[in-house]
Amino acid sequence: MTANVPDTTNLEALSLDAVHSAVTDIESGAAAGPGIGLDIDILPGTGVTIQTKKLEGQQRRILAFTDIPFTAEQVWQILTDYDNLANFIPNLSLSQRLSHPEGGIRLEQIGAQCFLNIKFCARVVLDMVEAFPKELRFSMVEGDFRQFEGRWTLEPVEDAQGDVIRLGYDLTIRPPRAMPVGLIERHIRHDLTRNLKAISDRTALVFGA
Repeated sequence: MTANVPDTTNLEALSLDAVHSAVTDIESGAAAGPGIGLDIDILPGTGVTIQTKKLEGQQRRILAFTDIPFTAEQVWQILTDYDNLANFIPNLSLSQRLSHPEGGIRLEQIGAQCFLNIKFCARVVLDMVEAFPKELRFSMVEGDFRQFEGRWTLEPVEDAQGDVIRLGYDLTIRPPRAMPVGLIERHIRHDLTRNLKAISDRTALVFGA
């Protein structure tokens, strides 16, 4: 299923709430609002919505969100368990804290992917900026991509029965020149579905269903 949300390349201007609003219009049968530009895929049976926008050249912006029936503090604890993320995030073979020259949070991650029957292990070193409990930003300082930056967002779901957090993931990526951007995009979308579900499942496991 596809729909559209406002056409913008600004990370701040396009919120995950805008994406969710468009999804709500789809589910209610309402017409899409003005500002056509971004396709949204609602993935049946996963509870995950993913949207992709083609930017300049090989640059892509991918947004995804899912609702998790726990508090922001609980979901945040799972997201920031940096040294243990590889234990429950699919296709993440390594996640570990590194020393930061300015005392911040620096994280090394390696993800194993298979593209056209060729194993591709992508490594990134990310600087993390925590704004508890609303936002977790990341930007690549070293790695196999030409660009890899974005943020996790945590927003309470209004009118929900009990605690429900909308976990969002907002990524801007530019792949290696030798790697087809369409192939990278499809695999990231596939992995995001699994990763968001894994975070939800991990939260339930740690804090109780």
